[in-house]
Amino acid sequence: MDDLTLVRDHTVYRCVMGSRAFGLATEASDTDRRGVYLAPAPLFWRFEKPPTHVEGPRDEEFSWELERFCELALRANPNVLECLHSPLVDELTPMGEELLSLRGAFLSRRAHTSFSRYAASQRGKLLADVRVHGAPRWKHAMHLLRLLLSCRDLLRTGRLTIDAGPYRDRLLAVRRGELAWDEADAWMGRLQEETETALATTSLPAEPDHARVEDFLVRARRASVA
Repeated sequence: MDDLTLVRDHTVYRCVMGSRAFGLATEASDTDRRGVYLAPAPLFWRFEKPPTHVEGPRDEEFSWELERFCELALRANPNVLECLHSPLVDELTPMGEELLSLRGAFLSRRAHTSFSRYAASQRGKLLADVRVHGAPRWKHAMHLLRLLLSCRDLLRTGRLTIDAGPYRDRLLAVRRGELAWDEADAWMGRLQEETETALATTSLPAEPDHARVEDFLVRARRASVA
């Protein structure tokens, strides 16, 4: 069984991500698809294991094997967690529905660490662009601000919301380079401070519900044998 067949025949969940899912799409926006496939259990009985991820078959499409997806979500990987909350679902099987029902099991205060580290890395790249080119890559600046908003609100409410609609106009102004870099950078700084404040009072648990997710994964493997 080749890699693309795994995606075509064994996908349990697929969604649209990127600007379209974030409420920030323009006429020029691509359609980014992300998915989860359940590799049949017998494929793991061989020396050569099935792939943990696959690119394709369409442009801008990327899928994870279910176990790898769950591992990353338990670590609060921002890209993976956000996939579970996309409002644009392309494909959903009963197994995929159960995966989505576990959204809350993946959420914990680990998100503060993972989102903050990712944000710090991206902000460093933006600052390097400013030093070298005099301006950042504005599209990246917009998406970093959106990520910071999402993290702050997750800690405040205990829910992950990826739709940036309420901030759409200002975020698109950032993308067009209509805000000075100093203003955009100051906004990032304020959001980071607000995130730290939210962490002190968040209702999120310290750790995700690893046992609940593992129980789901074991049942999914058993079902794939049958």
